[in-house]
Amino acid sequence: MTDLTNLKTFVAVATAGSFAKAAARLNLSPAMVGRRIQALETDYGVKLIERTTRSQRLTEIGRRFLERASRVIDELEQLNDIAGPDNHEISGHLRISGPTTLGVKRLASSIARFANQHPAVSLELNLTDRNVDLIAEGYDLAIRVAHLRPSSLIARKIGTYRFVCCASPHYLGKNGTPTHPEQLQEHRCILSLNLVPRDQWHFEDQNGRVLAAKISSNIGIDNGEAMRVAAIEDAGLVYAPLVLVEEDIAAGRLTEVLADWEKYSLPIHAVHPSRQFVPRRVKAAIGWIAGDLRR
Repeated sequence: MTDLTNLKTFVAVATAGSFAKAAARLNLSPAMVGRRIQALETDYGVKLIERTTRSQRLTEIGRRFLERASRVIDELEQLNDIAGPDNHEISGHLRISGPTTLGVKRLASSIARFANQHPAVSLELNLTDRNVDLIAEGYDLAIRVAHLRPSSLIARKIGTYRFVCCASPHYLGKNGTPTHPEQLQEHRCILSLNLVPRDQWHFEDQNGRVLAAKISSNIGIDNGEAMRVAAIEDAGLVYAPLVLVEEDIAAGRLTEVLADWEKYSLPIHAVHPSRQFVPRRVKAAIGWIAGDLRR
């Protein structure tokens, strides 16, 4: 019978696109990955992957083999869910991608408590502000802050990412507190290089009228934590995710302004590959993180 470890290694190589990337994903050496693929090819007496010094590609048999192998691994996942030592215990490996700011402020603590609750699950959390390729890079789940484009992925909205406008008390004491978004042109503002467009902050009044306020800036930053620090150091007003600055507002290091105006917001989605079977650990993690975000 084929070693299922070799089968999983083949799927990792096929989806990652290279032995080196699969090795990094599996925490193995490329040589070990190569030996496993060779053993699999020997077991079946077929060539699954054509390799050159610069590239690799699946053979025709390899492409058909990948489809069946993925199905076998899914079936195995279902058996493990049903026939584990405890039908209610969640187990296995879970690889999650999330955005940096939300990851540091919310996801890290959430999955730490999830791991404590489910010790049979091993977890990886990778924080990056790019959209990873879940299938090619081997992720079970991604948390994304965005209006999603149509795709083959399965997405569930699990929260809302709200923004707030604030500045340090010292800056406001020296320069005054704006009472209308149009007054922002008279203030120094910290520009987020991640917002599009960069020089407009969006507000909505109580009647639902949307105003795109033009801002003046002498400093632009592409990292949320760095923007937060600059605001605390009196560099100007900042338009930032609430999750990033809420502790500073509560502690008095920053003061919210234009509180009567609605700010920009984005949906938070849990996204996972579309397949017939979704492991219990993935479902459980989505539910857990959604509950944490609601709180």
